[in-house]
Amino acid sequence: MLSTDEVIRKLWDAQGYGNLVVWGDGTMNVVTPGSEPEEAPDNPHVVFKPLPLVGGYPMLDHATGDKALRQRITDAVRGAGIEIE
Repeated sequence: MLSTDEVIRKLWDAQGYGNLVVWGDGTMNVVTPGSEPEEAPDNPHVVFKPLPLVGGYPMLDHATGDKALRQRITDAVRGAGIEIE
């Protein structure tokens, strides 16, 4: 099952490299600007832009500890019909 901490860590690592996409099965990958995901059977269920979400935090721990950020991510993922803890 997908976890909010895992999404925030991946967002943190994706800063400057592209957008983080979440697929229907809960898998995630970074898609660089101007590229398309390889052989995807469907469209991503959620697309996160890392810089607006985590770019303002000085450290990863600050991002993972932010209740508002955690809620925003959880709401977006659950809204797409994907389980997250």
